[in-house]
Amino acid sequence: MSDEDGAAARDEPRDDGRSAGGDSSGAGGDRAGGDRHGGDRPGGDRAGGDRAPADRPGADRADTAGEQQPEANPFDRAGRSPVDGVGGTGGAGTARAALRTLAPRPAGRSYEFGRDGQIYEGNQFITQYWTSPGARSDIVQGRVPEETLRQLDDVYCEVPGYVRMRELLRENRLLVLCGESGSGRKATALALLSELTDHKVARLDPRHRVDEIETDVLERACGHLLELPSDDARPDHEPPGGRDEPRDRARRSRVRLSELHLDRFSRQLREQDGYGVVLVESGDLADRMMRGRYGVYCPPPPSDEVLHRHLRQLLRGEPVGALDSARDLARQPEVTKALGLDALRPREAARLADHLARRQKEELTHEELLADCTAFVRAQARAWFAGADRPGTLPEAQPALNATAFRIAVAVFNGSAYSIAAEAAELLSWELGSTLDPEHPAGRRLFGTHADSRPVLARSVVEDGELDLGPAKVPVRAIRFQGDALATAVLGEVWHGYHNVRGPVSRWLRSLCDDARPEVWVRASIAAGVLCSWDWIHGFGELIAPMAVTDGAVPRMAAATALAEAARDPRVRPAVVAVLKEWAGDDDLRDVVLLAHGYVLAAGTVSGSLDGLARVVREREATDVDVLSSAAFSVARLLASGEPETVTRRMAEWLEDGRLNLANLVLVTMVDTLTFRTTHLWGLRDVPELEPHAARPLLVALLATHPELTPELGALLRHTLNAARSGEVALDGLGSLLRRAAKDEEALGHVCRLLPLLGVSRRDRDRLRGLLKELVGDRDRPMDKRAAGRMWDAVAEGATR
Repeated sequence: MSDEDGAAARDEPRDDGRSAGGDSSGAGGDRAGGDRHGGDRPGGDRAGGDRAPADRPGADRADTAGEQQPEANPFDRAGRSPVDGVGGTGGAGTARAALRTLAPRPAGRSYEFGRDGQIYEGNQFITQYWTSPGARSDIVQGRVPEETLRQLDDVYCEVPGYVRMRELLRENRLLVLCGESGSGRKATALALLSELTDHKVARLDPRHRVDEIETDVLERACGHLLELPSDDARPDHEPPGGRDEPRDRARRSRVRLSELHLDRFSRQLREQDGYGVVLVESGDLADRMMRGRYGVYCPPPPSDEVLHRHLRQLLRGEPVGALDSARDLARQPEVTKALGLDALRPREAARLADHLARRQKEELTHEELLADCTAFVRAQARAWFAGADRPGTLPEAQPALNATAFRIAVAVFNGSAYSIAAEAAELLSWELGSTLDPEHPAGRRLFGTHADSRPVLARSVVEDGELDLGPAKVPVRAIRFQGDALATAVLGEVWHGYHNVRGPVSRWLRSLCDDARPEVWVRASIAAGVLCSWDWIHGFGELIAPMAVTDGAVPRMAAATALAEAARDPRVRPAVVAVLKEWAGDDDLRDVVLLAHGYVLAAGTVSGSLDGLARVVREREATDVDVLSSAAFSVARLLASGEPETVTRRMAEWLEDGRLNLANLVLVTMVDTLTFRTTHLWGLRDVPELEPHAARPLLVALLATHPELTPELGALLRHTLNAARSGEVALDGLGSLLRRAAKDEEALGHVCRLLPLLGVSRRDRDRLRGLLKELVGDRDRPMDKRAAGRMWDAVAEGATR
């Protein structure tokens, strides 16, 4: 807890569910009629040692038999977030990162990169056909045409470490190349084998493992390429008993690949004067192989160089300057944005080269080129999820489900802490496994794929970053996709392409929205809102409605956030408006309505959002603490939404209206502006001018960014200080704000411009001077006298106005 918070103890959430600032309101409790020390004085009743916990924040001591309950005080929760404390909504950085992650992207063409029988691994596209004898136990092979290999010589770009790979292959006759799918492993393997065998290369049947290969299958003085299925397709562990099908017995009879099998294969190749390369996708098996003498990691070659080599081939014979023009086109911002990838993998670079060459030859329009570029991320997502649960039994499908869950989790938590994404992936993996096989839920592997190797499964990286907690930013190991468009493409592929996955994904997001950590529920609720905007009928029933009817404060806030985010789509907004109107009359759902209006998007305008809040508040009692707390929080959020002049004007109108419930809404809102940090009041629209003031109270941020509103804000705050029912809690909040400003030179200047507006009458000045004396005289945390002196002088200026 930071000592700059002033009434810090009141600002933080309590473990026992009590309001940490209940006694500072002057509504009963131990301080009624006593000294007004505020939240800054030592020895105040903050620990609550002799008070019983209450179900409601700000509740008094437990009633004795026959004792009458005190009347509800509308300011019991003033200055507190509806989500269990001031920091419950988290920092604005978390929300901004989530919104950037799931930015909508245009639809476009789609195509796939082939795998079985095809090599389009960046440097060449090769299609192989062969006929099988029919028996699955027979191993077949197919020769790569020599012409194709010679064409590969013209476009292949050597990867880092190529010379070492060639020497290891020449010495051991066998090499295991490990890397990500699409990284250029096949092209590198073909280049190595072609170089050592004078362009004689054959592909071995990928359905069989190394231990099943016999010498008579191998060709003499020839290179042999074998691609093992990924770890996703074949688990190392045996399936549990009770399913003794023939294919299960066959799989259990297979032996885990080891150095012993590779030694045998190496001897067989040496006997035939041949060479072999085994391709292994990154994962557990690749980790083991790279610890042995045959395994080598194959990094992708530079995508720019791959692109250049392919363009040079494709534009051969074109006018001078066509090559440079095509490369310049590839660097244009609209092309790179359409691609949505940080760096292209070799086969993607080759595909882009084909598009660029066709554009230079005027076979494509510029719009068609951009449309083709947008298909790259969808092709990646489709390759990740197509048939991920084959063969359909949990033990064999679990590795693939784990990888699938990890990719979806990274899509939701892109840019967030790796630990959060990894834990969320485990929860989703359990949901997927339980859906696939409800009778045999799977546990967790404790020592599976290492954290250093796991990100490659999702085409992501782990790097040092910062996580915005609101009051502070902490260092984290953050995971992010290697491309801004991948997150939306992943969620879109799952949500639109596989209906049966919607159930487990929805349950997973709802469980995340029940997590009190803002770094979790904020991300999950925004993702839920995006999914609802894509399919409102399904998303509302599976995501928003179940969260809205829960008793927890966090799920209700998450439901409101998801509703507002769904309303970003103008086609969905009328449905959201209809829901809010219907729920406004339901006591159990009213809180969600109030919180949703704080985001502007549901009503479409700040004025419309204020109208929606006022309608609900007018129909409730003026002392309804729950309604006032949520409504005031939303009004404060609207003040931070970029149009504070609209909100201050409406607040003044509410005071002139004369109705007590609307007046109390204004008073509670002004207390919130004194205590809430601006970063806690993040919205779903960017307000860049507030970012430099994120750690400051909202009132200070508004004074800094909208100095023209200082008279209006001063008048509203003076009214709040003078009102008997809100004066004491407002003075506590002002003391907190003054403490923070005393340590912040810029904020001090803004506050000193405000204080004269608060010290108009002698009574006003006496109150403010008494507060300053109390803050300076605090024996444990005295305010800086220089700063207090500037404030004292500013108060005196009010007498001359």
